[in-house]
Amino acid sequence: MENMKSIEQFKETIKQDVTIAVFSADWCPDCVVIKPILPEIEEEYSNYQFVYVDRDELIELCQELDIFGIPSFLAFKDGEEIGRYVNKERKTKEQIVAFLEELNIPSK
Repeated sequence: MENMKSIEQFKETIKQDVTIAVFSADWCPDCVVIKPILPEIEEEYSNYQFVYVDRDELIELCQELDIFGIPSFLAFKDGEEIGRYVNKERKTKEQIVAFLEELNIPSK
């Protein structure tokens, strides 16, 4: 999972294919809980590009995208938002997978 270092990098990256942006922070206990399952999800959904956005490093981007709770997931296709799983609650692998399935994007 590539770590986004700037808003410009993020905006350029989401222009390609289907991108799942994971908004998180090292200090967030709910984010730490899901961190070990993210590689499994990334492998299962290899037709998606996954990127990591540190909430503290890119706070302006989070404000622009209305990300007020973490961990949160936004899906983009060719630069356009196609789905969001954004709230302040802890997420389970099943909930994240359900969100990805609801996107209904065919495998490559």
